[in-house]
Amino acid sequence: MTITAETTTEEKILNAARSIFTKKGFLATTVRDIATEANTNVASVNYYFRSKENLFASIMDETIKKLFDKIEPVLNDETTSAIEKIEICVGYYIDQLLENPDFPFFMVNEVLAGQTTLPMVEKVKTLTGSYFAKQLYAMQADGVIKFHPINLMWNIAGMIVFPFLLRPRQLEAGYFDATEFVAMMKDRKKLIPVWIGQVLKGK
Repeated sequence: MTITAETTTEEKILNAARSIFTKKGFLATTVRDIATEANTNVASVNYYFRSKENLFASIMDETIKKLFDKIEPVLNDETTSAIEKIEICVGYYIDQLLENPDFPFFMVNEVLAGQTTLPMVEKVKTLTGSYFAKQLYAMQADGVIKFHPINLMWNIAGMIVFPFLLRPRQLEAGYFDATEFVAMMKDRKKLIPVWIGQVLKGK
């Protein structure tokens, strides 16, 4: 793809919007905030995206596509075990969040603000009907796990996302530096499936 002045301006606006939406949330963000962050004017933002809502939708569609599109086939693969699916998904999501460490704040801010129609919310609904979910419900029915499968999904999500939510304050406090955080999250790619595997085996 040829890089032009127009595509460069559009990308600057997208990057600025990601940053401002993460810091302030959708409702508190104005088009002028985005234009200032992108070092452009309101007319340019409106030219490329027409409205703040369209800009938000573009960012969400792009991010959700990265987070879910490659994982849905994994979760619906009938040839792999539940723990194999967990290993693949944990590794993928940690890699994605290491590339976009502010995304969890973005999502939390929007959910707390009442944005319950976010694409991610709709995607989560489809995942609860995946083959992976059916595997977990079957394990519950067989007595392999003695708790609601949603608890397991929450635990996996929490183990992945929670460190990113704590990251800014812990970096400021000097618990670790940015390089150490990346190393610890890479360790978690191996550790989380081990921990979840022990739960599935009743240990």
